Amino acid sequence: MVGNQANVEYWFRLLYECLHGACYGSAGLSGFLAFLAHLWLWIIIIGYLLAVLALMLIVYATMRLFDLRKREEEYYSTILVSPEEAGGVHPRWLHIESLADSMNPNDWRTAIIEADILLEDTLTKRGYTGDGVGEKLKSIDPSELSTLQNAWEAHKVRNQIAHQGSAFALSETLARRTIAHYASVFREFKII
Repeated sequence: MVGNQANVEYWFRLLYECLHGACYGSAGLSGFLAFLAHLWLWIIIIGYLLAVLALMLIVYATMRLFDLRKREEEYYSTILVSPEEAGGVHPRWLHIESLADSMNPNDWRTAIIEADILLEDTLTKRGYTGDGVGEKLKSIDPSELSTLQNAWEAHKVRNQIAHQGSAFALSETLARRTIAHYASVFREFKII
């Protein structure tokens, strides 16, 4: 038998005999065709079962998708209001004030630098262009911002802190005046 497995003639002879009834008794070809019909019936039944299963899966996935879209619509239709539009005080400004109220001169420096960053962000949101706060302030017409001079004074102190670092002698009076300048600008922009 082992020698016959590699023999192609052996396999063709087996197939021929099976078609002429050796596999299915005396029925021959009609028995083989009956077996194929029976096999085809099972293929059809399994196909219908798989189709029904796939249809149920599609219906379930579609229902979940509509549910997800409804939740997304509810979530994204909720308008988030920034603190300055809600009429509250900007949280970054509260942090700046807490630093300015400290007795540590390094905290005053940090408060002024943070206030300048907030000013730059505010100017950018309002559509002023430039590489830094100085250029953005240059692009503002004095009639647009009545506290423009306060913004310049505060920004000049920030520049001295940035360039001289701890060598710049920052007094408590100067720190409070600078924070007050920033506060007046932010009040005009309705951030605080």
